[in-house]
Amino acid sequence: MPSPSLHCNSELDGRLRAGFDAIRVELRVPERFSDEVLAAAEAATPVDVPRRDLRDIEFVAIDPPGATDLDQALWIDTHDHGWTLRYAIADVAAFVRPGDPIDLEARNRGVTLYSPDLRTPLHPPVLSEDRGSLLPGGERPALVWHIELDADGNKTSARIERAWVKIRAAISYAEAQRRIDAGGEPLYDALAAVGRLRQRIEAERGGVSLNLPSQEVVRHDGHFDLEYDDSLPVEGWNAQISLLTGMAAADLMIDAGVGMLRTLPPPRRRDVRRLQRQAAALGVDWPDGVEYPDFIRDVVPDTARSKALLIQAARTLRGAGYQGFRGELPDLHLHGAIAAPYAHVTAPLRRLIDRFGNELLVAICDDAEPPAWVIEALDELPSLMGRARSRESALERAMVDFTETMMLQPRIGETFRGAVVDVDTDRDRATVQIAEPPVVTRVRPDGLELGTSIELRLDAVDTAARTLAFTPLV
Repeated sequence: MPSPSLHCNSELDGRLRAGFDAIRVELRVPERFSDEVLAAAEAATPVDVPRRDLRDIEFVAIDPPGATDLDQALWIDTHDHGWTLRYAIADVAAFVRPGDPIDLEARNRGVTLYSPDLRTPLHPPVLSEDRGSLLPGGERPALVWHIELDADGNKTSARIERAWVKIRAAISYAEAQRRIDAGGEPLYDALAAVGRLRQRIEAERGGVSLNLPSQEVVRHDGHFDLEYDDSLPVEGWNAQISLLTGMAAADLMIDAGVGMLRTLPPPRRRDVRRLQRQAAALGVDWPDGVEYPDFIRDVVPDTARSKALLIQAARTLRGAGYQGFRGELPDLHLHGAIAAPYAHVTAPLRRLIDRFGNELLVAICDDAEPPAWVIEALDELPSLMGRARSRESALERAMVDFTETMMLQPRIGETFRGAVVDVDTDRDRATVQIAEPPVVTRVRPDGLELGTSIELRLDAVDTAARTLAFTPLV
């Protein structure tokens, strides 16, 4: 599942920059690419293989403002029986050879890492933000999905092939939403229609997509706040296209008896109960008898508290991983939040495993033998991606924790109201959801009962250790 992003809206304060730099050093986030990797990237040219000419398709990339590492672009044709989706994916394997310096460094990094003040890319910028990126203008090598949907939005067929494409435009979510709201443009009307149908299908199968807001570090009169961006409907509809493609990829892999699935067990009952208590503490109504997917699907991110709850919901989904298989499917082969088999294939510029999955799928659709280097990697990729995802999660959590300490440092001695959402006697701690600002903290559990409302006094802030010391007033 996606993780919330944290970014800065203005010139970075020196204290924030120093803190962010220290976190990156602590977590061993790479500072730069070696000269060998940079030289290999500069010399990389697309491998000479047959490609279909799809330069006449008017692909459009929809991404956050200023993005240059563009993994996907889409076009949707509407017809009497439904839709034909064409989804172009950056062909990273056209530039990266197995075992070359770029490949080895990408295996070490695993994913692109995002800090509030900078991006640490998986591949050198000359590839990820230039030659390999689906930027508008010149022709690009790409992998193009052709997915047929019936009038109800159900997939009837899917295949992938190598192609040459020419991206007509790269626009922001805000611009895409404006065009959808105005109406009259076939692509954007189709995106909204297909997106809504896929959301309905998702609900019917018991899946849930988290409409996660971005967090923004904002400076006000010398102090810092964490604020939330608003999500637009088009972001959810665009995400449904990626989810549809990932599910189509998984289906093809399962039919072929070989692949790499993204898996997630269902949320633990204990974690769901804690999330229910957090909802109560934040004043977000969770009606009795409403199951987790149905509740999360209906949370409207229109307040800081509801947005904070969605971020906590993302952290409720534990145990995500990857399962490679040859022949028999692993016991855990579903993605619990998506409620279907799923594979990562739509972000190869920013995620290592997608390059391998895409090469496997091209071979499957060509009825050809998969490349040996892909099959050999099936056993190694889960651990490589596991390490990368662990560092990514640690970085995101550390950045948020540090920013919260900077935000609350001027408020030492103040009293806050919260609720006890978890008590762990084995670890001698209780977890408290504070209502305003909506942060989570841990305290000693002495005398605290699960679910009760309490007041806490902020006694100390340690920005270096990224810790807050609260004392319950009971």
